[in-house]
Amino acid sequence: MANRTFAIGDIHGGLEELVTVLDKFPPADAHDTLVLLGDYLDRGPKSAEVIRYIRADLKRRFPGKLVVLRGNHEDGWLRVASGGWPHFVLPPSNGCLATLRSFEGRVVDGEMPSFDEIKRMREASFLPPDVIDWMNSLPHWYEDEHAIYVHAGLIEAQGQWLHPRDTPNPAVLLWVRTMRFFEAYDGKRCVCGHTTTDNLPPELSTFTPEDPLDMWVNGSVVVIDTGCGKGGFLTGLELPAMKVYESR
Repeated sequence: MANRTFAIGDIHGGLEELVTVLDKFPPADAHDTLVLLGDYLDRGPKSAEVIRYIRADLKRRFPGKLVVLRGNHEDGWLRVASGGWPHFVLPPSNGCLATLRSFEGRVVDGEMPSFDEIKRMREASFLPPDVIDWMNSLPHWYEDEHAIYVHAGLIEAQGQWLHPRDTPNPAVLLWVRTMRFFEAYDGKRCVCGHTTTDNLPPELSTFTPEDPLDMWVNGSVVVIDTGCGKGGFLTGLELPAMKVYESR
């Protein structure tokens, strides 16, 4: 089938998981599209390696169109690098220490950050300028005949769901997390990540509700963040067939 779109959820430093999902995809051709939904770094141990793979190897591996979207973690680091949000790096749950150590070639689990590491994180001084430029170039959303693709979700204004192009502040598409979107959005199919599926009501999902870790689908909303980088696995989705590929 031509004109397929393959979407991959939040990777979070999971290089092996990314390669596993790509290996499970059927052969692609020049008419296919691959959409990555953002959050390539933090939490998992190989943030730097994931970014290098996406920027170099993936272009050689996938023969079709490659769309690499911005996630809230890329957005967070860009704010840190511009001096606007140094506190983003401090909560351990954000996983920023793993990114620092990945770029500096030192993966140490369970060891608290040193004062010098905290300083380098708060300044984002370890991130190469070309990586900063690359993250700045990532778009906030994508659309094709199959779906709208955003990192986090869509917003509502005056009772209407806004198309990404009509969203006044596109950064909202990377951070929004409202239960109403998951429960009530009924427009064109929207594929997103950001909110892990185990945090969504399993009884509302029409896709394997007996497994709350799986892809989550309710009407027009499809969520494929299955916790890669924080104890879960990576999910890929083929459209329009709605076929699922997992790293587990």
